[in-house]
Amino acid sequence: MHENLVIVESPAKAKTIEKFLGDGFVVTSSMGHIRDLEKKDFGIDLEKKYTPKYIVSADKKKIVSELKKLAKTADTVWLASDEDREGEAIAWHLKEVLKLKDENVKRIVFHEITKEAITHAVKNPRDIDENLVNAQQARRVLDRIVGFEISPVLWKKVKPSLSAGRVQSVAVRLIVERERDIRNFISESAFRVTGFFLVSDKNGNLTELKAELPKRFKTRDEANAFLEKCKTAEFTVADVVKKPGKRTPAMPFTTSTLQQEASRKLGFSVSQTMAVAQRLYESGKITYMRTDSVNLSKLALNTSKQKIEELHGEKYVKIRKFKTKAKGAQEAHEAIRPTYMDNETVVGSSQEQRLYELIWKRTIASQMADAILERTNVTINVSNAAESFQATGEVIVFDGFLKVYIESTDDEGSNNGNGQTIIPPLHVNDKLEMKSVISMQRFSQRPPRFTEASLVKRLEELGIGRPSTYAPTITTVQNRNYVVKEERPGVEREYTVLTLHEGEIKEEVKSEITGAEKNKLFPTDIGIVVNDFLVENFDLIMDYNFTANVEKEFDDIAEGKKVWNEMIDKFYQPFHGKVEHALENAERSKGERILGIDPKTGKEVSVKIGRFGPLAQIGETSNEEGAEKPQFSSLRSGQHIETITLEEALELFKLPRDVGEYEGKKVTVAIGRFGPYVRHDNKFVSLGKEDDPYSVGIERTIELIEAKREKDRNAVVKLFEEDAELQILNGRWGPYIKHKKKNYKIPKTIKVEAGELSFDDCMAIIKEAPEPKARRGRKK
Repeated sequence: MHENLVIVESPAKAKTIEKFLGDGFVVTSSMGHIRDLEKKDFGIDLEKKYTPKYIVSADKKKIVSELKKLAKTADTVWLASDEDREGEAIAWHLKEVLKLKDENVKRIVFHEITKEAITHAVKNPRDIDENLVNAQQARRVLDRIVGFEISPVLWKKVKPSLSAGRVQSVAVRLIVERERDIRNFISESAFRVTGFFLVSDKNGNLTELKAELPKRFKTRDEANAFLEKCKTAEFTVADVVKKPGKRTPAMPFTTSTLQQEASRKLGFSVSQTMAVAQRLYESGKITYMRTDSVNLSKLALNTSKQKIEELHGEKYVKIRKFKTKAKGAQEAHEAIRPTYMDNETVVGSSQEQRLYELIWKRTIASQMADAILERTNVTINVSNAAESFQATGEVIVFDGFLKVYIESTDDEGSNNGNGQTIIPPLHVNDKLEMKSVISMQRFSQRPPRFTEASLVKRLEELGIGRPSTYAPTITTVQNRNYVVKEERPGVEREYTVLTLHEGEIKEEVKSEITGAEKNKLFPTDIGIVVNDFLVENFDLIMDYNFTANVEKEFDDIAEGKKVWNEMIDKFYQPFHGKVEHALENAERSKGERILGIDPKTGKEVSVKIGRFGPLAQIGETSNEEGAEKPQFSSLRSGQHIETITLEEALELFKLPRDVGEYEGKKVTVAIGRFGPYVRHDNKFVSLGKEDDPYSVGIERTIELIEAKREKDRNAVVKLFEEDAELQILNGRWGPYIKHKKKNYKIPKTIKVEAGELSFDDCMAIIKEAPEPKARRGRKK
């Protein structure tokens, strides 16, 4: 018998809390949710006000059984799951499944795992908040309805095994629309002019001053004409303006700003950031990591102040109270901050240390003084032209928070540093000596593709999703292969540079690589086809405002202003009608695009989504007897349905191609489901990444065939006359036994070499081998 049982979600959290509670408390974990909606029959009773049908997941039955035993022998059960809606729902499910009575159960919440917070929570228990539970149920039920009703439409009208999600589909739409903006973008060029002038100080020392012409010239001739004027022009300082300025620190971290900054500064993916933050929270190092509040507690403000004074002195302190501006901020708690501001670093993995340091610096910086700047703008007149050069300098007079932290931005190539551009002492009417003037051709930039971080930022701006949904949303769209995160090489581009130096204009044509992408989100062909089908047939679900308004309705349910199943009913009736209409009337969509006619056969060439992905097709499918079947070929990596040309598609049908003969048998190169390969004597060998299937020759294919044979020879350690199906083979992790298509480990207790094992030894190992574990499908 024990007096108190505390149930939390994770063993790590249980371990940390146990340290603070002491005797009389047993702390255990539920390992997250213990039950979910049934997979079969929808999991929702539509006739009974959308009542969810919950079942205990198979992998949680053992945990539930242990929790029931512990709960029976406890006087009080404390439900200490996280403080947000998801945590409230976990507490409610535990109460229901464990059949806990109101008088024996207490709900406690805290947004940091410290002795003070836990002690305070135990002294101030509350009941389970039914409104928060209903808000979470509404989200779960609505998402199940959308997923279960739209997915069969996609199977029938687009391709089997597809799925849709309320927030995920809108995220994919953002990425698809951005991709189309990029594809439709036409870059325009203009000439940017930069002047370099020499300024002499009192001692005759020369300093170089760089100045830009605010105007851009549209053509090379216009730019050249201006440089011709500069040959004979006098350059005079027309104006010097000095203005004080300041920079203010960024607010403390919310979930979304932490995800963005960890992506930009540390290169973390959104899901990686959340996993690392969760470990920091559960070990008591930071406050709760799912929040859209920027508020800091009085204790945090006081300890921050003490730390800043200790490290940098009193003049660096400026206490600020931030207010949350996020649309529909759901938790009026605290920003993400260290639990103890005294700790500049923590013990843990490299990732934990780096993320903690980022959170510590951001929190400290938010309570530090503004950086004081002096900005200088100089206008330089050109005696024989209407245009003027502008030189801008910035000097940091007092570094303030910049001493600790500088926020990053999504703008590539922007300077976020605290570097200083110093303008030498100048006065109005000073004459400047021109060193050189350079006019460089520059190009307008296409819209940037989304990174995981900038997509989170956009979703938050639109009011779509909440702190707990950003990471799973971005992971899901990638797992479904609607979106890929990858690097793509740029293309070479030529540009013109005109340089005026020592009275002569020199013209050069240079080249640069442009458009290279790193860790950007690209829609796949199937992602684009599914998006277009959903936009056409389910415009309400795909509407940004609708999705944001649904989030507001969840907030209203959480505050007790709306009844959750009434909100669902208002949505379901028109939505279900749309589903039935789409099943009956929507046109089948393969994203098909007709490219033209094949000059050899005179047949139509098209591209579309096939069973295994995007493909090109020559000819049309016909049900007539004896009709010639169409030819098919998979698109290559980097080719897309919307952009592939007729010539590129026809090139695909040059495979399979015969490259010659080896040992009297034909050698063929082709592309299959798993990439390019060589076929010889009915055996298959993969081509290397560097091999082009369209140009690889017979010598290289023979090399690959022989390399594969050598590998196969080395793979066989021993064969047995007694049984042709018994082999000892070399595998990735060392030798193993293969018998009748089953593999068996050689136990470490056997000290002889694998090649020395006898037939009887092998059969004994097979007989004593444990039964193979049943394979369990991965959780989706």
